[in-house]
Amino acid sequence: MHTVAVLSLKGGVGKTTVVLGLASAALRRGVRTLVVDLDPQCNATATLEPAETDASLSDVLEDPKRSVLEAAVAPSAWGEGLDVLVGSEEVEGHNDPDPGLRRLSRLGKVLTKINEVAADGDLPYQLVLLDCPPSLGQLTRSALVAADRALLVTEPTMFAVSGVQRAFEAVQAERERHNPDLQPLGVVVNRVRPRSHEHQFRINELREIFGPLVMPVALPDRLAVQQAQGACMPIHQWGTPGAREVALGFNLLLARVLRAGRRRRVDPMDDYAHDEMFHDDDSHDEETE
Repeated sequence: MHTVAVLSLKGGVGKTTVVLGLASAALRRGVRTLVVDLDPQCNATATLEPAETDASLSDVLEDPKRSVLEAAVAPSAWGEGLDVLVGSEEVEGHNDPDPGLRRLSRLGKVLTKINEVAADGDLPYQLVLLDCPPSLGQLTRSALVAADRALLVTEPTMFAVSGVQRAFEAVQAERERHNPDLQPLGVVVNRVRPRSHEHQFRINELREIFGPLVMPVALPDRLAVQQAQGACMPIHQWGTPGAREVALGFNLLLARVLRAGRRRRVDPMDDYAHDEMFHDDDSHDEETE
């Protein structure tokens, strides 16, 4: 089971969009996946439309026994092989700004039990995606303690670049303190307009800061993303030219995630020389339905 924390310390950069896009790509590829919604806004849970549950992540963190965990996991409406450990607003009560190691370790202990709650005959989860809140409290830090890799999300704007720097520092801090196996998977740049000089300037700035950790797959800014989320549908099923373009980006990103899962002990920067930047053209800068 490969566990990836998806985070940013600036809100509104599309962190949940990346989680949903990866989940859509995994569903398409037949990779059994669990999305854990740690964000009190619960946008991932709302979009994935899981079946009704008798418990939520908040209950699991309060009492992490198997029966509670079973009651908090439900299949997504998107299709077989994609489940949700459902979020709730109450999980904010577990977002202590200065938690001790016992609280930080609780999510990891929950995830070690997660395959035990799969239905009889189901395959184990191959991928777990942790959708973190845009803050550095107990929820995000516990995700970093539980994860194998951390995927940082940013937009090509000044304030978002600053946010991803702080997120990277948080990854390094948890690696030194509590999780020596944690590795940065990379920085994915979201909502890119290749013809924007400002966006290209910020992408170059990110490359100067993070080098090859900046993903060669950049996700283009397309209206289809908001349309698909509004309809609670996977981006791979939306069907417009813009949706197909974004879906291709998520396919490439998922391939990177899965490759990292097979190479946990290898330097995460080794893969980057083999990919090309994901480009688009002027014809899609403005998309209609």
